[in-house]
Amino acid sequence: MNNEYILELQNIRKEYPGVVALKDVSLQVKKGEILALIGENGAGKSTLIKTCSGAVIPTSGKIIIEGKEFTHMSPQLAAENGIAIIYQEFNNVKGLSAAENLFLGNPIRKGIIVDKKAMEKEAEKAFAQLNIKINPKTLIGDLTVGYQQMVEIAKAILQDAKVLIMDEPSAPLTNAEVESMFKVCELLKSKGVSIIYISHRLEEIYRLSDRIVVLRDGEYIKTLITKDSHVDELIHLMVGRDLNETYPPRETDKRKEEVILDLQNVSGNGDKNINLQIRKGEILGLGGLVGAGRTELVQMIFGAVKKTEGKIIFKGKEINPKSPREAIDLGIALVPEDRKRHGALLGVSIKNNINMPIYKKISKMSVINHKAELDNAKKYEHELLIKTPTLNQLVKNLSGGNQQKVIIGKWLAANSELIIFDEPTRGIDVGAKSEIYKLMNEVIANGKTILLISSEMEELMGMSDRIIVLAEGRVTGELSKEEFDQQTIMKMASAVK
Repeated sequence: MNNEYILELQNIRKEYPGVVALKDVSLQVKKGEILALIGENGAGKSTLIKTCSGAVIPTSGKIIIEGKEFTHMSPQLAAENGIAIIYQEFNNVKGLSAAENLFLGNPIRKGIIVDKKAMEKEAEKAFAQLNIKINPKTLIGDLTVGYQQMVEIAKAILQDAKVLIMDEPSAPLTNAEVESMFKVCELLKSKGVSIIYISHRLEEIYRLSDRIVVLRDGEYIKTLITKDSHVDELIHLMVGRDLNETYPPRETDKRKEEVILDLQNVSGNGDKNINLQIRKGEILGLGGLVGAGRTELVQMIFGAVKKTEGKIIFKGKEINPKSPREAIDLGIALVPEDRKRHGALLGVSIKNNINMPIYKKISKMSVINHKAELDNAKKYEHELLIKTPTLNQLVKNLSGGNQQKVIIGKWLAANSELIIFDEPTRGIDVGAKSEIYKLMNEVIANGKTILLISSEMEELMGMSDRIIVLAEGRVTGELSKEEFDQQTIMKMASAVK
């Protein structure tokens, strides 16, 4: 054991029926460093960190913590040896206070009675250590997502964590909350805590990490010193191929002048007097900051929320969808921001998910035509390059990028005229992003139309033909492709007069 390393993984292998998730992966974590772990969706990052926390038992290999060797961990053993993990979905109880959540499962007691005051006092000290201001008595459900995450970090520190694993920690946070999280990471590093940091946002990797470990298809590829590496090299190592064109070109002369969707003075759900038109065969980008009213507008178009005023005209006819089912039947589809909650049925197979909107069409007297069902699923598995050992695989077992492809496949199968993409590549790696962009271009090439919501400025400008910007529930500007400019969009999004 090298004393320089606090944690070593040696030849970690994990096999599931029909798939090898990790192929003899080794890595080392130094004391007091931030080690970034990167790779495409499905590269094996989550499986690897779960072997450290005891959530996954490896098929073979060794885990070495400060010289002690283990063939596998359990959650208790990991905690006893100073390994803590913060998942994207926090492990907290909304009805308990911040202090009570800190001591969840291990409360301070005075005899047999839980000592709330002592827990609040200790919580206060823990928060002060991280330079954050949280009232220990506040219910965790009343805290912002950023502060909920800080409670999780404080919990790890109280458990005397030597290695803190953070899985996509910035995904649910606002920009200001991300900055606070960075400061806490740097503070912990200065105190000798090691951090394994997983993120798809490469700018964060360069901002925070000392070294970068790249995984691809369940294999260890390379370790780089962050300051000596280049983003193009990273992308190439992650995907195993050059992504020369992040935003693939599209023939725009095929666009029609025919207006497929026309919103006239639409109000409701926090939006006011929205006027916009989308032409057949174009990608209209909807820009704006978090809370600008973009998702709220889409909910009205998709029938999830009723508008209070104005007209929605689709393919020349006024529509008032009272439910998403009605909108789907009209030819409007939504690839939602939260694909896990609203986009796919996670506990159901790929085959069932893709056929979900068309079961009526491929059934006779309530009996499903299984050949049509299988042929349809195979078609989109092939066209969308969905990586899976079988079409009977449950969607929850797929990577984020492949889950997104299943949702897109579902709407292509439904032959939707207008597909709304709400943050289509959030939490998806560089390689899968490129594939999603190609799919979007294919949707357009097939005569369909896209309304794109994206908070990533480059994505918004790279994929859109026009951009309409919202701020505080109102349209603040419209730009043609030739007028795209980051500062102009930000100015419109900030509602700067």
